[in-house]
Amino acid sequence: MRTEGDFIKIREWLLPLSWLYGLGVWIRSLLFKIGILKSRAFDIPIISVGNITVGGSGKTPHVEYLVKLLKEDMKVAVLSRGYKRKSRGYVLADAQTPMPRIGDESYQMKEKFTDVYVAVDRKRTRGICRLMEDKDTDDVDVIFLDDAFQHRYVKPGINILLVDYHRLIIYDKLLPAGCLREPQKGKERADIVIVTKCPKDLRPMEYRVLTKAMQLYPYQSLYFTSLEYSPMRQLFGEEERDVDSLKTDEQVLLLTGIASPKQLLHDLQIHTCNIQQMFYADHHQFTAKDVRHINQHFAAIPQPKLIITTEKDAARLKYTKGLSDEVKQHLFVLPVHIRFMHGQEEFNNKIISYVQKNSRNSILVKAKDDHKSQNGHYPGNRTGTISFRNNR
Repeated sequence: MRTEGDFIKIREWLLPLSWLYGLGVWIRSLLFKIGILKSRAFDIPIISVGNITVGGSGKTPHVEYLVKLLKEDMKVAVLSRGYKRKSRGYVLADAQTPMPRIGDESYQMKEKFTDVYVAVDRKRTRGICRLMEDKDTDDVDVIFLDDAFQHRYVKPGINILLVDYHRLIIYDKLLPAGCLREPQKGKERADIVIVTKCPKDLRPMEYRVLTKAMQLYPYQSLYFTSLEYSPMRQLFGEEERDVDSLKTDEQVLLLTGIASPKQLLHDLQIHTCNIQQMFYADHHQFTAKDVRHINQHFAAIPQPKLIITTEKDAARLKYTKGLSDEVKQHLFVLPVHIRFMHGQEEFNNKIISYVQKNSRNSILVKAKDDHKSQNGHYPGNRTGTISFRNNR
């Protein structure tokens, strides 16, 4: 079994540069603290999901979990930076918006949740204003900020910090020696901390050790999640397969361009040891040379075989030209979702309660009016009760 922090590699010779980087981060934090740089609050529920580590900690599946939790009863919007997109300014996605215009993660989100507003803007304050004020989106009830823990210009109502179990911030160092974007003290801004990608067999003693090691304040809540996988589906076809269906003699090419593919590799190795790897940098844009390499590499693998990739990579591969017919026929996408290891109902209630108490949602007004009409003695200063669907 893998242990906490086992993916961390400290480059000791770069520690002097980490000190200089840390000085810059400290100055920026001071400017916010004394008010030279200002954080702006908005009169709409805003929930930020992010991390203080470079690379993947599971932001997208956690945002997707939150979207599923609220979207049946609220008009939900997801606002991100749109990393590596081929556009500028504010862009609101629709069903026809191509991936290069909004980035792979936003494209994945819009493709999965067609009834949710998905927008990108490097300036999050401007993006929030557009979502709240534009005629097409002014009925929005709650906004999720994707990867915005360092974006201090917005003051969210709930700040969720994700910490990878295999890259715990308590063992890491600042860039460039380690992978921290800011000192671990930055976790103090979080209202909720989630340790992600936990082993499914984590023991009660390990929960207690991790809880103590994180050194959170009483106002902060700590949760633990693990990754689970839905059936694989063909990117260029209709076939579906369970991961459990992988045969012992089946050759798998794991093709990814994500920040942290090691957990995925480890999980697949439970099902088969015949895995070859083609790992690219996070958000990698596949070039003609890459495509030739992928085609040639896969052609050389003996049958039976298939390619497995992630949903984020699929968003880019879908727009990649030159993939061979053989590659397209055998290319499967492996969707991932999260599972709370305990405290799921508490977490859900915390999110729902915050949104319910702070929402501009017309459902709130309607619920109160309906209750008044049914009860003539209804006291005007009492909060109405809303039934939210609990998507767990």
